[in-house]
Amino acid sequence: MRVAVITLAAGRARHLRLQQDGLAAGARTPDHYVVVSMSDPAVHEVVAGRQPAAETVTVPLSAAGRLPLAAARNAGAKRALAAGAELLVFLDVDCVPGEHMLARYADTARADALLCGTVAYLPPPPREGYRLGTISRLASPHPGRPAPAKTEVIRSGDHRLFWSLSFAVTAGTWRKVGGFCEDYTGYGGEDTDFALTAATRGVDLWWVGGAPAYHQYHPVSRPPVEHLDDILRNGALFKGRWGTWPMEGWLHHFADLGLVVHESHSDNWYKTRDARQADHERGRPG
Repeated sequence: MRVAVITLAAGRARHLRLQQDGLAAGARTPDHYVVVSMSDPAVHEVVAGRQPAAETVTVPLSAAGRLPLAAARNAGAKRALAAGAELLVFLDVDCVPGEHMLARYADTARADALLCGTVAYLPPPPREGYRLGTISRLASPHPGRPAPAKTEVIRSGDHRLFWSLSFAVTAGTWRKVGGFCEDYTGYGGEDTDFALTAATRGVDLWWVGGAPAYHQYHPVSRPPVEHLDDILRNGALFKGRWGTWPMEGWLHHFADLGLVVHESHSDNWYKTRDARQADHERGRPG
């Protein structure tokens, strides 16, 4: 089975290099490594001349300057399929693959299933950076997702728990689902939309043991207030397509901060007057 790994990059050079090192050190290495640059001209130089050899594809930012995550994944898949990929493995740029991740995905690959391995969130790195030989001992799999044993596969998973940090699909399954909806730009919503589309087309969700990835530390906001506009915009798009809101946990956190309000009769979320005024004072569209 010809296996392609697809990752998206905009910045995060150090994280991308360690991912590439992790792929090179794996029990199985990718037949094709596609790195999609989202308007970051430095990406090609980051991966050039290193193993596994990487092909870079460039996708522009959206018209509003937002990261085109859905369109970039589709572009990476298109390039990999054109080169003969039979299994597409999507790996977030922050994620380092475990030694047997690709081998387990390939061994488990079946048509009509989304394959998801575990992801462990690493603590901040030591001064010298993470070491491939020790990262598996630094953190346990995220508690919000199933964590099957090394040889276990949990079938019939909840599609709303799907995330795009680490997953694999056969070429046939990718074509059946139809890729990611490119109406989503910026942070959030597109991965749950992809999973629900898969569910409506008869594609199961499997949690694959023994296929770990390790998410490298970077500072985050909780809740992610810098992504408030994206979450409201993409959430409304999702609501229009599926009838419910995604990312409701974040929305309730924003409400606690006085940034958004829920209108019960329409089941819609809006920025509060104070949040719009703050945007206006910062010269941002409200």
